[in-house]
Amino acid sequence: MKIWVDADGCPKAIKDILFRVANRTEIITTLVANQSLPIPPSRFIKMLRVNSGYDVADNEIVKQLNEGDLVITGDIPLANDVIEKGGHAINPRGELYSLENIKERLNIRDFMDNLRASGIHTGGSAPQNSRDIQNFANQLDRFLAHHK
Repeated sequence: MKIWVDADGCPKAIKDILFRVANRTEIITTLVANQSLPIPPSRFIKMLRVNSGYDVADNEIVKQLNEGDLVITGDIPLANDVIEKGGHAINPRGELYSLENIKERLNIRDFMDNLRASGIHTGGSAPQNSRDIQNFANQLDRFLAHHK
């Protein structure tokens, strides 16, 4: 199993957790982004820089993903593609996407996009807080204990 990180929008606190996990578990963890990001020296942590453009990083993750790999992303369409390919996805707030919940998440996302397109202000996501970070760390630990 490898861990892929949709790193352009991934909070620093989540990346820090992933860096520690990569070294502790010796799981190759690759950050994919359209800009170079700082990573600590480690044979288990890699940076894959892709060209700028709409969904370029997402498409590269799906292309390189193997069945059973884990993707860290808040991008619901990417999570859907990952699950369809046999991978797993966790968002930076600790929600594990699954066959059972991904279609519902896609429908909600599309509904909110339609509201925004019609001029209705829907607000954005709340800033990530310490509870979200703890939820992510706990979910990641549970996932790894079950799948490694």
